[in-house]
Amino acid sequence: MSPQDGPPRRLVVLRHAKSDWPGGVPDHERPLAARGRRDAPAAGRALAETGCVPDLALVSTAVRARQTWQLASAEWDAPPPVRHDPRLYAAEVPELLDVVRETPAGIGTLLLVAHNPGLEELVLELAGDDLGHALDDVRLKFPTSAIAVLAWHGPGWHSLSPGTALLTSVIVPRGKKGHQAAHQAD
Repeated sequence: MSPQDGPPRRLVVLRHAKSDWPGGVPDHERPLAARGRRDAPAAGRALAETGCVPDLALVSTAVRARQTWQLASAEWDAPPPVRHDPRLYAAEVPELLDVVRETPAGIGTLLLVAHNPGLEELVLELAGDDLGHALDDVRLKFPTSAIAVLAWHGPGWHSLSPGTALLTSVIVPRGKKGHQAAHQAD
């Protein structure tokens, strides 16, 4: 069986919303800034509008990631189960892939809420040499609250590997004071 055999799956990557940095607070404990508290619910609405509400969420234990999850998932009728994983904090691509590959095979859409630069690098590595406009956007910048949707076929999450996914969209939702930009892959 090749890595592209199996049911369709989606990995939805959400960078935490804009954080604050109050004096004396360790990086892990940084809360969301006012803009982040506006943008995180917009991210939840964007996921619902595009049919990307996940079956499971994997969320960094950092305060800003947990708050992003809480505000985004509050926009859905029935939030999915969530796992807060300390390995996602400041993780690089190998660690992110390790966590994702542990996902049960029955999960069709997985949401990963974590941090840059790891998330941006993960999207670029999984999409490989895909030449769509969405991938160009990620290469240019993957800002706070950005969402990348990667589609692939595989027998289970354990088989996800670099270059096997297609980046289908990048969305940068903004709350009331901003705007929303979305790019679909060609």
